[in-house]
Amino acid sequence: MPHLDFSQPPFDVLSLAERQSIRKNTQIRYLAKNESLPAEELQCLYVVIKGQIEQSLDGEFVASYVGSNHADGLNNNDWFDSRRLPESITKNNRLEPESTSIQTYQFRANEETLLLQVAGTAIDKISAQNHLVRQMLSDKLPERLKALRQRRHNKTLDPASYTNQQEVQQIMLQPVIDVHLLPVHIVDADDSLYEAARIMTKAGLKHVLVRPLHGLSGSQTAQHETRLLLGILTDTDICRAVSDKQDPATTPCQRYANFNLRTIKATDEIGDALLTMTRYRIHRLPVIDKSGDVVGVLGQSDMLAHIGHHSQLISIQIEQAQDLSSLDTAVELIGRYIRAQHHNGVKIGNISRMVQTLNAQVFTKLWQLIVPDEVMANTCLIVMGSEGRGEQIMRTDQDNALIIRDGYTHPDLAQFADTFNNNLATLGYPLCDGNIMMTNPMWRQPLKQFTAQINLWFRNSDPMHGIYLSAILDGEYVCGDESLLTQVRQHLKLAHNQADPMFVRQFARAALQFGDVNQWWQKFVPLLGSKSASSDIDLKKAGIFPLVHGIRTLALENNVLDVPSTKARLKGLVQVNAMTQERADTLLEALEFFMAQRLSVALSTDDKHARQVDPTTLTALERDLLKECLAVVKSFKNQLRQHYQLEIA
Repeated sequence: MPHLDFSQPPFDVLSLAERQSIRKNTQIRYLAKNESLPAEELQCLYVVIKGQIEQSLDGEFVASYVGSNHADGLNNNDWFDSRRLPESITKNNRLEPESTSIQTYQFRANEETLLLQVAGTAIDKISAQNHLVRQMLSDKLPERLKALRQRRHNKTLDPASYTNQQEVQQIMLQPVIDVHLLPVHIVDADDSLYEAARIMTKAGLKHVLVRPLHGLSGSQTAQHETRLLLGILTDTDICRAVSDKQDPATTPCQRYANFNLRTIKATDEIGDALLTMTRYRIHRLPVIDKSGDVVGVLGQSDMLAHIGHHSQLISIQIEQAQDLSSLDTAVELIGRYIRAQHHNGVKIGNISRMVQTLNAQVFTKLWQLIVPDEVMANTCLIVMGSEGRGEQIMRTDQDNALIIRDGYTHPDLAQFADTFNNNLATLGYPLCDGNIMMTNPMWRQPLKQFTAQINLWFRNSDPMHGIYLSAILDGEYVCGDESLLTQVRQHLKLAHNQADPMFVRQFARAALQFGDVNQWWQKFVPLLGSKSASSDIDLKKAGIFPLVHGIRTLALENNVLDVPSTKARLKGLVQVNAMTQERADTLLEALEFFMAQRLSVALSTDDKHARQVDPTTLTALERDLLKECLAVVKSFKNQLRQHYQLEIA
């Protein structure tokens, strides 16, 4: 008689007592071909020993679960919890009217099938005391994806050591307030540099915060403004004053303090703080609580000690690069950083946003090495596509543009653009097949011509216009005059408001163009005998693109146009009540699962595009989550289809 395989999830984290308990509540269940599980037996967890189970909903195919005779390798039997209810679209999204009907899945054997049937009550009892099992069997997709990330980087899954691994993997998600903060010391703007230096020395700090002069009225409004407009004075600023031959005893702090101060909320994630420090090359961040008060100062050294990784070292390497060769060394370090972070289980969203920051520094340094200062001051270099959204980890292709200040010209701009794109290709960022790069005159224009071009795209007279518009909607600042990109974004909102109201409906069609996700799910069942490449699933077409473009479309409809990333767009959609927070979280988790799968393929194969994955090579847990994430895509596409009244199959 077959027994549960305790080396396979979700049973490999059970204690000896839990294993004995579950054995007592497990029995063999046989289904003949075309026989279905009756309603009274949909209260159990099932492991497919041999055969194939088809899951459906109201007669529509949902997924297949297969036994060892259909899967590659040992210990890879599919399992399913028959108690799990379908994802509630009306609960998670406000695009559709509410429904009161409760649907349940049906399970039918496509061939003679042997199952292990585990009583649901036994599973519930173990889940209540074993958080690892509870996480893997959760009906919340984010929880199960978290379990997958943890398993990938802790193969033995010793429950005693699991907690330490979990802490490492979640560290970038911890709030800033968890890091040791430097104490707050504030001086007035008209206090002398000598007084500031005395306070620094006494406190053992290298900085003080500075209260501006106009915030000294004593009113409640003035006090609030003071909290928001504090400046900072560092020991470096005092050294600069001394080198300027200023008298520290009489020189006010305001003359050397920096009031263009970056801050961070106490509830923000450590990963966000690291991104801010790296992007703006700063070493200290005042931490603001929900009342607007400064509760401490986050120092770079304290944060790096807390998280223990070296992205800042790569940033320094980029900054110090003097030529293409030394910049190439820094780019290679980014690749190593990606591999290390993925191996350590850092969430893919945190990795991708840090890579975006580091790539932006590479692009900035390269542009600085090519162009004179006057070109830098009169242009704005932007990246687009997945790079602009902060969702490109592999170096797949370039998407960039140059916005030029109206009235400014330089005879060598075309040559500068050509040198930039080709040098990026030399560094390992391939040229864009669609020619969406600044070497293309269409993507190297003065601001006025850029905005006129955007007006043309909104007329939707050419199928390519939607692609071009998608690119510019994803545009993110790299270097130069950022106000030029700000004006482009402002014009995008104006042009959209003046466009045909039906434009967004047509724009949404692209998210549905690859057909029904059911076509992809059918590939989970390999043909008997030799397997062909047709069993592969295109992660970009089946998962990433529909989510990204669908969310981009909703953001356009709701004028959420000042942010290019999918994560920020989802946040904006929640803020304008176009989507619930729960639905936004689920969509983001699904997107990041597909991104993580692509990265895994890229790191384990020679496939640089890393779009195809063969589901039969995945573990049972990975297959289960892939099916679930494809289900999320399907429901999202259905919502788009109904919301925009589209009839695309």
